[in-house]
Amino acid sequence: MIPLSFKETARAAGSVSALEGKFDTICTDTRKITAGCLFIALKGENFDGNEFAAGAVKNGALCAVVDRDCGLGERQIIVDDTKRALLKIAGYYKSLFDIKTVGVTGSVGKTSTKEMIYTVLSSKYKTLKNEGNQNNEIGVPLTLFNLEKSHRAAVIEMGMNHFGEISGITQAVKPDIAVISNIGVSHIENLGSREGILKAKLEILEGMSDKSPLILNGDDDMLSKANTGEHPVIYYGIENSACAFRAQEITSTDVETVFTCCFKGGAVKACLPFTGRHNIYNALSAAAAGYLTGISPEESFEALKEYKTTGMRQRIVKKYGMTFIEDCYNASPDSQAAAMSVLGNMNCARRIAVTGDMLELGSYSRTAHEAVGGYAAENGIDILFTYGENSVFTADKAEEKGVRDVRRFDTKPELTAALADTLKEGDAVLFKASRGMKLEDVINGLYEILEKRG
Repeated sequence: MIPLSFKETARAAGSVSALEGKFDTICTDTRKITAGCLFIALKGENFDGNEFAAGAVKNGALCAVVDRDCGLGERQIIVDDTKRALLKIAGYYKSLFDIKTVGVTGSVGKTSTKEMIYTVLSSKYKTLKNEGNQNNEIGVPLTLFNLEKSHRAAVIEMGMNHFGEISGITQAVKPDIAVISNIGVSHIENLGSREGILKAKLEILEGMSDKSPLILNGDDDMLSKANTGEHPVIYYGIENSACAFRAQEITSTDVETVFTCCFKGGAVKACLPFTGRHNIYNALSAAAAGYLTGISPEESFEALKEYKTTGMRQRIVKKYGMTFIEDCYNASPDSQAAAMSVLGNMNCARRIAVTGDMLELGSYSRTAHEAVGGYAAENGIDILFTYGENSVFTADKAEEKGVRDVRRFDTKPELTAALADTLKEGDAVLFKASRGMKLEDVINGLYEILEKRG
């Protein structure tokens, strides 16, 4: 982080400060206070950072951003809302850099989309991205403070649970280009409908200039007809012939996907180290982002040959004579459909799916879980293991649709033991559930049993 003065920081936050000097580190956690930092006293449901401001200053912070007088004199900057101040300060800091910025949002796959765009952009420019799940009103500004003078580009994922969240984030990020991957049903409990989700995602426009381009999935029924005002739109897709970046002649194996990307002025053959139709969409959006930042489609797909999945997002592991698809980071009906499709196209002896509950679906939950049972049948799943209260609906629908072997479990140890007794060499196994279900506990337990068996 390049140094900022306390006075300019206070102005950015809508306040004033008489404190002389500068800082080059921002902390929001008193357990991570470093000497000479600026402490921002965030508030949550179960904590109030203002109560720790004095301690932060005592432990080395030069100043604290607070929302009430904490008795620190000129060592405090008082604002109306510390979380909003964090975004404002980050927005000011970002404005000090002349870089190309791509903002990414969507219901499903936005992290994979961000990572692919990062792979493309970083092949030519030093590029900043947000790590892990740092895609919210706190994670994004903290990411922006990592900008350095050597950066030439940034790709920033923006997540949300409620209306107004992306609005605040995008006004700090101010994207030059925005990508919206799709409109699904994630967070429908809070947003009411897919129309509400679309409205929330389109808040990304609020931080962009009127003529800044949008990259949209042209096969998505909501995005293909979205009102984007004066913003030029580049569509990508597979089915929609009007898409500027379109995948055709698609073939795939268990470990790679080959297709021809047709675009204005030419076509390029792409051979990429991942599977799944959803990942084709992600790669197309990355190529479009590359095109708008001066990277040719040929260069983009060459860069994507080095792409690797992150965390527990559809990671394919081959061991013990079996193939495991570890996809436990999150789940929605759309991502479940994509994951089932990957499993359905596997060259294997038996297709086994282990699914857990999808969270934050509200009144839509039963319908969504039943849909997953339908996806299992459509993709030729041989054995379906379900875990969780709502996944009972998945199991019931799968049986109704013709999946012959469906097994329901209430505990992870029982599920793990049953899996270990069932699996044989040549099987392919998918693990898919919402993050809160922690299905990786089953994966790790299963691997321990199989390792002991040799």
